[in-house]
Amino acid sequence: MSDFNFLLFGAYPYIALAICLIGSWARFDLSQYSWKAGSSQMLSNTRMRLASNLFHIGIIFILCGHFVGLLMPEALYHHFISSGAKQLLAMVSGGFFGILCLIGLVLLIHRRLTDARVRATSNGSDVMILFVLLAQLVLGLLTIVASTGHMDGSVMVLLGTWAQSLVTLQPVAAAEAIASVSLIYKLHVLLGVTLFVLFPFTRLVHIVSAPVWYLGRRYQIVRQKGVKPAVPRAQRPRGYEAPVRETAAPVAVPGYATAKSESPV
Repeated sequence: MSDFNFLLFGAYPYIALAICLIGSWARFDLSQYSWKAGSSQMLSNTRMRLASNLFHIGIIFILCGHFVGLLMPEALYHHFISSGAKQLLAMVSGGFFGILCLIGLVLLIHRRLTDARVRATSNGSDVMILFVLLAQLVLGLLTIVASTGHMDGSVMVLLGTWAQSLVTLQPVAAAEAIASVSLIYKLHVLLGVTLFVLFPFTRLVHIVSAPVWYLGRRYQIVRQKGVKPAVPRAQRPRGYEAPVRETAAPVAVPGYATAKSESPV
């Protein structure tokens, strides 16, 4: 195993995670008003609902699939599924939801670049992160094509060993596990780790800001149609009336007349 391989796949993931945590804490502490998704739906609703739903449905399933597939130990899932069957399941389901996500992402990029109002309110990081996600998604779909050359699930086991070794703080074992896989998988992993570096500085921070506390909040009745209020409304207070100013008596100044003089007879 080379030192470069250890740096990229053994040490770099911890560096990326540290940047993600410290950067997110600093941004939330110093600039809370920027902690948002920056939705542009009010500016233009054209193709927004379709594109956003396709993208988010696809990306949520892909993230959950990666989390379960990479972090579940081989000895645990072998009780109900083999490595080859697990790989086939990942290829079919990941390919389906990956294509959904790709369609939604392409529509979102096209909308952001071609809609004048949305483009005017976008900054560089908004466009950049969309293209980074596009590159990562395309690499992920290409790994499905590469997986057709080895349907025994051996590469999936190596990738799972890499992720599990990182979680258990074994960077050397992680770098050794991924050293033998093909380049397309390494590029996909490397760009995925880089997303942790970009996380605190882009709109990706809204991923951890889901308003789940709304589920436990009591309902608020804003208006009831056709129901008269049980208690009559209180009489409205009188409007503000400015006080009448009293005119001060003129002060006599030597040399100046304080009143009109009578005409001489």
